[in-house]
Amino acid sequence: MSGHSKWSSIKHKKGATDAKRGKIFTKLIKEITVAARFGGGDPASNPRLRTAIQAAKSENMPKDNIERAIKKGTGELEGVNYEESIYEGYGPGGAAVFIESLTDNKNRAVADIRHILSKAGGNLGSNGCVAWMFEKKGYIVVENDAVDEDSLMETAIDAGAEDVREDDRNYEIITAPQDFEEVKTAIEKESIPYIVAEITMFPQSTVNLQGKEAEQMVKLMETLEDCDDVQKVYTNADIPEELVSE
Repeated sequence: MSGHSKWSSIKHKKGATDAKRGKIFTKLIKEITVAARFGGGDPASNPRLRTAIQAAKSENMPKDNIERAIKKGTGELEGVNYEESIYEGYGPGGAAVFIESLTDNKNRAVADIRHILSKAGGNLGSNGCVAWMFEKKGYIVVENDAVDEDSLMETAIDAGAEDVREDDRNYEIITAPQDFEEVKTAIEKESIPYIVAEITMFPQSTVNLQGKEAEQMVKLMETLEDCDDVQKVYTNADIPEELVSE
């Protein structure tokens, strides 16, 4: 992997405020519902659902909320029919923006996303305009003080991880998508606690933004993440960590 966007890791180091936690719960419920709809309600045989449930538990979502979301997905309870879409575009400084959407109204979603990008000086592009810049990867984050580096490295690499990186706070484990579950399971068997475990999109190269453009990019990413129809958003912008708000 030749590039790495700081956004994919910075946002996980910041504690979510109570106001944002409600948004996080909404997005997690959507993901659980869609995962159950496409892969069934049994997490043992549905890796996407299993990952979504673990993400919900890590955010302290009540068990009842998780179970209701699963039942809505399987049709046991009445629920909203969410559609998955991908949107691509550009932000300040020409940085790429890759957006995953789960929505019950695609017309509203595309209009809102276009408006947010335009307001930030960017634009919505055609399908495929930036997707080629990103690569799907498994991503697991472990706090530095939670485990010995050699033990983590051995466990992760033996289970099939591509890379283990360290910064001032965390270890970041990168895997191929098909190896993500096996690596995560190996880490869990060793009772190594993690703070993030997800399939994400990593840029193959990055665009360094500074000053006003970096500030505009941070605001754009945060506004997109606050949009109800946006599930996940990725960028190849390399943003100074201090600019990301608490």
